[in-house]
Amino acid sequence: MTTRPKIIISSLDAIRLEKLLESLPDSMFPGKDNLEAELARAEVVDPKEIPSTVVTMNSTVKFEIVSTSKDFYLTLVYPKDVDANGGTISILAPVGSALLGLSQGDEIEWPKPGGGVLQVRIKEVTYQPERSGEYLR
Repeated sequence: MTTRPKIIISSLDAIRLEKLLESLPDSMFPGKDNLEAELARAEVVDPKEIPSTVVTMNSTVKFEIVSTSKDFYLTLVYPKDVDANGGTISILAPVGSALLGLSQGDEIEWPKPGGGVLQVRIKEVTYQPERSGEYLR
């Protein structure tokens, strides 16, 4: 993608993610600079002001693979909450840090196993803690 979409994050997510980044040694997290860059360019707002269509931490997202129109769901989580069954994606994964703050309709490039990328569209934020009034998750 040539231009990166605007991103919005809650002030609570920003604080929690900054603490997480401070706790990690650089050698353990090669994508640390990318996540820090995303946080630096984000518009940070009060959690009650987050639009309901924005991907926040612990949001569940319905994606569409643009080339096939196939859908899949993932929840963006902190590393401690990653589910081995594959229903979650860590904020520390490159795709996870790219998702934070995006909105319904935005597209990103998703690495394919074995190489290459897929164009993936955010179809819907099916669950967002802020929309549900859950600020202390």
